[in-house]
Formats: sequence, C-alpha cells, structure tokens
Amino acid sequence: MALFKRIFSKKEKESLDKGLEKTKKSFFGKLSKAIAGKSKVDDEVLDNLEEVLITSDVGVETTLKIIERIENRVARDKYLGTSELNQILREEIAGLLAEQETGKTKFTPENTKPYVIMVVGVNGVGKTTTIGKLAHKFKTQGKKVVIGAADTFRAAAIDQLEIWAERAGVPLIKQKPGSDPASVAYDTLHHALHHDVDVVLIDTAGRLHNKINLMNELSKVKRVMKKLVTEAPHEVLLVLDGTTGQNAFEQAKEFTKATDVTALAVTKLDGTAKGGVVIGISDQFEIPVKYIGVGEKMEDLQEFDKYEFVDSFFSEK
Repeated sequence: MALFKRIFSKKEKESLDKGLEKTKKSFFGKLSKAIAGKSKVDDEVLDNLEEVLITSDVGVETTLKIIERIENRVARDKYLGTSELNQILREEIAGLLAEQETGKTKFTPENTKPYVIMVVGVNGVGKTTTIGKLAHKFKTQGKKVVIGAADTFRAAAIDQLEIWAERAGVPLIKQKPGSDPASVAYDTLHHALHHDVDVVLIDTAGRLHNKINLMNELSKVKRVMKKLVTEAPHEVLLVLDGTTGQNAFEQAKEFTKATDVTALAVTKLDGTAKGGVVIGISDQFEIPVKYIGVGEKMEDLQEFDKYEFVDSFFSEK
C-alpha cells in the first residue's frame, strides 16, 4: 500500500493539521473525559469511547466496527492501558479505511482528454467554491481547463461561478439564467473539443422541485454530453458540507439514488468540529472520498489521503 502513497508536501500537511484543529480539540476533550481515572481499557472505557466516536460524527456503523476491532485487541493482548488508546485508535481506523480502498477509477485526467467532471450537490455545500478550486488545481498542473455553468436555475450560481473562473484564470461557458442546462453542457464540451481542453468541469443544479426532477435533469445533461464525448461524464463528483455532520450522510444517500456518483468531496472541515464525518463517509460508502476542503485558500482543497488524514486527526502536537 505504501508504495502507491502520494507524498504530501510540508505545506499540505500543515494546512491539513490546521484544518482539523477544531475536530481534534473536540475529540481529544471528549476522549480525556472518557478515560479519566482509568488506567486500563475495560468495558466502561469502551462504552465511553463508543459515545465519543458517535458524538464526533464518525457514524454508528463505523463506530461499531472500530469498537469491535479494539475489543479484539483487548481480548488478544489481555492488558491495554488507556495511555495507548490514541495509538490504538490511529492504527485501527487506518486499518479499517485501508480495507475500504477501491481500485483506481477507469478514467483519469492523465489518460483521457477531455476529462469531464460533472459536479453535483445541494445549494450551500461549497459546490461553486470546489469547482473554482479544482479549476485552479488542474491549471497549476499545466492542464487546460473550462467550466460549464449548467446550474441555470439560480442566476447567483452563474455569477458566483464567473468570479471563481476569473480567479482561477479559466474560461466559463454560460447562457442566460433559466436556459436549458443540457444545452450549456453541450456548448462547454463543444468548446473543449475545439480548444484542446484537458479537463471540463460542469456545474449542475443543487435543487429542483423534487428528486424525480433532479434525476431527470442530471440524466438529460449526461445524455447530451455523450453525443459529443461518448464516455462523458468520466466522473460525477458529489460535494458534501462537513459542517452538517450526519446530514452529509443523508445527502450522500439521496444523491447516490438520483445519479451514479463516482467520487466525493467533503468541504468546510476547517470550520467545524465534525471532521470525524470523513472517517464514517469514507468507510460507509463504496464511493471514494477524493477531495477535502480544509481552508479558504485556493490550495486548501486537498486530495484526500486516508493515512495523512488519520495521522493529522490523531496527532497530539
């Protein structure tokens, strides 16, 4: 596994550590209370630990898996001190997430051109910001990028996207508010094919009147894109707001019913103590968490690395 591990730069690691500060402070505060006066990991400590993990938004199913793993270690090692609990948690959560590793996706921006990413998610989760930061990320990698403003139901969405496109220094393809979103997607791919573009980012509506409307709209956008690029979209990226904790789980469930989501981005982790939700989401969904937002800067949308995340989460610095 380590052979394929991406090397984090010092700057990225510092940004990740800082972005998880609120989560860590909350988690370790709860953990300290859970083991106060105890020297050995026993049933009472495990019960308290279960409560700590659930109230840290790790999620019930993932929490039960982690507790079971620690119970097995207690049974095997007979005596485990509470002083070792931090290291044990780090090892067991990293091991659990490693088991959820999925193989590399069929398509990548390196071997597919144009590589089309359709971005979905409810309004207010940081979808527009994520698209802008992704555009910046790909551009700094030397790729030609174009953004399609296919969330035509909100005039503000188009305006906000235009600001981010200007910041990232990439073109934006748009039409008037209320235009057919599929038409915008078509125009964007047409532009990409005629301008040697590497990566296409398509914004989509965050909310329609009901789930059926949303499902139909996203299906139509996909169908129209396939007329120009047969395998488009190569990726459907669902953006979730980390500050909403367990509600992010519910959003993920709803959107995976509405369309074929292939990757997740969890945003706003720097503004919340609910960062544990990333552990639960990464474990519970067969869809990989691909990006996490840990700050306001363009560079603060990071590729998610499970090992670095767990290391930062349990770092006692």
